[in-house]
Amino acid sequence: MTRTVTSLSALILSIVLLVSGNAFLMTLLGVRLSIESVSADIIGWILVCYSIGFVLGTLYVNRIISRVGHIRTFAAFAAMAAVCALLYPMAVSEPLWALLRVLSGFSAASVLVVIESWFSSRATNANRGTLFAVYQIVFYSSVAGGQLLINVGEPSSFVPFSLAATLLTVALIPLALTRMEAPAVEAIERLSFLTLARESFTGVSGALVCGALIGSFYALGPVYASLAGLEVSGISTFMASAIIAAMILAWPMGRLCDLFDRRRVMFWAALMAAIAAVLVVFFGAGKLWLLTLLAGLFTGLSAALYPIAVAITNDRMASNRIVAASGTLLLSYGIGSVIGPIVMAQLVAMLGPNGLFMGSAGFLVLLAAATRYRIASTADIPVADQQHFIPAMPESSTALVEIDPRNEEFHEVNEETLPPHEPEPGRSH
Repeated sequence: MTRTVTSLSALILSIVLLVSGNAFLMTLLGVRLSIESVSADIIGWILVCYSIGFVLGTLYVNRIISRVGHIRTFAAFAAMAAVCALLYPMAVSEPLWALLRVLSGFSAASVLVVIESWFSSRATNANRGTLFAVYQIVFYSSVAGGQLLINVGEPSSFVPFSLAATLLTVALIPLALTRMEAPAVEAIERLSFLTLARESFTGVSGALVCGALIGSFYALGPVYASLAGLEVSGISTFMASAIIAAMILAWPMGRLCDLFDRRRVMFWAALMAAIAAVLVVFFGAGKLWLLTLLAGLFTGLSAALYPIAVAITNDRMASNRIVAASGTLLLSYGIGSVIGPIVMAQLVAMLGPNGLFMGSAGFLVLLAAATRYRIASTADIPVADQQHFIPAMPESSTALVEIDPRNEEFHEVNEETLPPHEPEPGRSH
């Protein structure tokens, strides 16, 4: 196992650099737009363009990979992300920044598909769980670490944008020099929304609401903190702590999902997250430690909704449909991450910074009500028949879904029928 992880060190280093630079840039843009006195509703429209680009990237990047190969695709889109980072401070233009966010989102999705495809290609039933955990730890640690970089240089200067571009560019080096064999390009299967909603309405709605909440927090959290009067260092602490809280709460939420009916766990998680959001509105802004605690509880519980939704759905799926269902859940999350920031930005414009958490509480109450209705109207799956809970990542592609340890039966069947890996165009092995 150690040898496998070591062989992926180039990928891991590229992940750290890319994810840190991208997360840092997302927070930096929210702060810079606030400094430029751009209205909250316009900020929401600009920053939601990232989610639009990300969804488009996950849908179309496999076509690009099939034509030019993984390494060329990675190099092209990592370079595009770095160029976008350099262009932001050259002209603070709302239409230009919206376009750059679309390109940045498409680029981020593209490089993640490449990286996650490599991870998936090295997974076997013996190491799938470990690789899945390693990827999650590296990813979320990098996101949290990226928030702390906001303290480097004044957000109003070009320096932090240049740092983000540097991280995104340097990420090219380890992966461009790797000698690992390129994985095969596989078609992405999805179930239709209507089909999946009929079989697991709670799963689809949970993924959608989670996307709306987390997408809104990533886009407008820095704006909220800035409007609430936090200094730049406070904003970085606020954002990083919220992401770390999501990591910390993943384990106890998983234990609850293994011990109790998962729809009831989702109901209570949504309800408690709504209460935490309301407490932020009334008590959070006065003290940084209290704001950080309450916001961390809110984001931790909200982020848990997606893996719970995946678990609920997988419990109702045959093993050969899990990957297809997961692809639809990812798309549902992506659609939510487009809807959420638009709605929340309008609320922030009308109600002030607390509109972010008031709107989030509204989404959560709707999810709790829908979940309660489904519990009352449909039969439960016995706890003994539930699959073991595995935390799932929404900020990923179906390539990563394939190393989910719950899919072992699916892979045992397909490993005998899949064609051998094709080499990169222009490369020999």
